[in-house]
Amino acid sequence: MLYYLFNWLDKAYDFPGAGVFQYISFRAAMSVITSLVIMLIIGRPFIKWLRRKQIGETVRDLHLEGQKEKEGTPTMGGLLILAAIVIPTLLFAKLDNIYVLIMLGTTVWLGLIGFLDDYIKVFRKHKEGLRGKYKVIGQVVLGLAVGLLIMYHPDITIKEYSTVESYVASHNVNIDSNYERSKHELAQNPVKSTKTTIPFVKNHELDYAKIITWMGDWAKKWVWLVYVVIVILVVTATSNGANLTDGIDGLATGTSAIIGATLAILAWVSGNVIFANYLNIMYLPNIGELAVFITAFVGATLGFLWYNTHPAQIFMGDTGSLAIGGIIAVFALLIRKELLIPILCGIFLMESLSVIIQTAGCKSYRRKHKLPAGVPVPIEKRPFLMTPLHHHYQKKGMKEEKIVIRFYIIGILLAVVSIVTLKLR
Repeated sequence: MLYYLFNWLDKAYDFPGAGVFQYISFRAAMSVITSLVIMLIIGRPFIKWLRRKQIGETVRDLHLEGQKEKEGTPTMGGLLILAAIVIPTLLFAKLDNIYVLIMLGTTVWLGLIGFLDDYIKVFRKHKEGLRGKYKVIGQVVLGLAVGLLIMYHPDITIKEYSTVESYVASHNVNIDSNYERSKHELAQNPVKSTKTTIPFVKNHELDYAKIITWMGDWAKKWVWLVYVVIVILVVTATSNGANLTDGIDGLATGTSAIIGATLAILAWVSGNVIFANYLNIMYLPNIGELAVFITAFVGATLGFLWYNTHPAQIFMGDTGSLAIGGIIAVFALLIRKELLIPILCGIFLMESLSVIIQTAGCKSYRRKHKLPAGVPVPIEKRPFLMTPLHHHYQKKGMKEEKIVIRFYIIGILLAVVSIVTLKLR
């Protein structure tokens, strides 16, 4: 909104300083500052209000050190995170940009699903919350909508030239002497494509249509279905992975901030002609506006971490964790970096795999030893002492703070590797 106001002031009245709102870098900086300010100003009164209303966490007895002390800690803090993301985006982003609109829709949609889950747990006193199948249905609906928009919306395009030089050579564009004109020309004639970035590969691109080349002429007709299925899998897996990671103070919040900062860098280089050329990656017209959104995301998660570090004053609940995972997934899809998610979101992946391995291992043991229903598998026979993975280390006697810091370090290393893949082929 402020973008349009100051743009009008600049054109109509030549208002001093109004022109600075034309720069994405300035608006991104204002977005992260505003997000942090919202969290720091509203956070404490919001926590006090939740305490007065007795909106606290109900903790299952998992026999973990310090677990019972968390009983009654205010929850549903995800509402704060959502507000700190949406408000700066509305203030500083171009609201006619399809990428921004998709991210806002993703935030609100998954935030609503998570809110329903928290509402059932807190106010209806049903510990299980919203049934798992309804969460998955919501994630599938989002994946379907996002997949179809990416496939068919006319404003979601890429430049298929593998390097800017090839375009420059064929159109006599002197990118050094006239950057603005070059940038404009490079943004012309974009195309719809099912290509994405693939790490560690020479050409750095994968066209999903190649997956079904065996279909011959039918491949182009049905590639949308393949792509939509992939989008649904990415959204569902990442959203649930973030949800599983949100098990100890500050873990999901800090990890998500690291991922968000990395995605901001990836979005910026993908939307910049010069850096797309230097890194030999696809240029995505108009994608740079997402920097305003993702910086608000980073500010929101860092601001929430102020209150969520051990001992946590507030929990985000599913309102926050489901939305955070979905935001990361959809953002990665929009900047064509979804195949980097297993690396960048390696913490989420480890947490999810630990649950899958534990479940499969226990089922196998039950079948092999014909255990009757209700009889637990002996702890020493389980793949992990407890899942998700962070609980395994808690069971081994590791302090909560140490687990979180070590996971942060791993997350930073994975973020660096993700950025390095842009040149490592």
